[in-house]
Amino acid sequence: MKDFTGKTALITGGNGGIGLAIAEGLGKAGADVAIWGRNPEKNDSALATLCDQGITAHAYVVDVGDETSVNDSFTQTVAEMGKIDIVVANAGIPGDGSPIHKTSLEEWRRVMAVDLDGVFMTFRAAVEHLIGRGTGGALVAVSSTAAVHGAANNIPYGVAKTGLLGLTRGLAVEVARYGIRVNALSPGWTKTDMTEQGYGWDKFREATTTRTPVRRWGEPEDMVPAATFLCDPEAIYHTGQNIVVDGGYTIY
Repeated sequence: MKDFTGKTALITGGNGGIGLAIAEGLGKAGADVAIWGRNPEKNDSALATLCDQGITAHAYVVDVGDETSVNDSFTQTVAEMGKIDIVVANAGIPGDGSPIHKTSLEEWRRVMAVDLDGVFMTFRAAVEHLIGRGTGGALVAVSSTAAVHGAANNIPYGVAKTGLLGLTRGLAVEVARYGIRVNALSPGWTKTDMTEQGYGWDKFREATTTRTPVRRWGEPEDMVPAATFLCDPEAIYHTGQNIVVDGGYTIY
């Protein structure tokens, strides 16, 4: 287990699924944790889960698709937590399942606002803060294997997650001089609220499980070892990369 004592981590979409698992992992390793989420009830539940484990945590109601919400919430988070050393941009939403010729521009922009714009705006605020502090830091964008194998009937989501890989590479080059590392984490099929419908569809679950060499879907906790590595302040030579955690799905 890495030691994050003295570090403060912000996890967007940290009130459930992969985001909450990462928040728990970082908190158990000693970090103070701030979680952002749009649902107040889920925020309260996640906060209770963290605090019950002795983790110092705060929760904020934030819409990462809204620029004012991101900027104001980042300022508030820093004011209350004192600083931010690590940002895991995990918040994301799926598309509505429409094929491309039935996808409206409104739907396209709805998904992009959260899954791509939200990461851009969160990282923008974080970079300004980290450069000002001059102590370096770690940024992690949670992408998806949909950026590798494509996402039929979910094109906006797949495109947004592909865009995160470009954001990761470009920003890693731009901020390396400040000691800020930027990497991406791409989960495969993982059991979360977002994927509940797919997992509950027997034919789809069986097909994706059969194609996965480890023969199961991932659990949110499966993402924690890779995520904590990407956040580790000792991993100073690792930047601009994407770690795929998918049980071998994309190579089979």
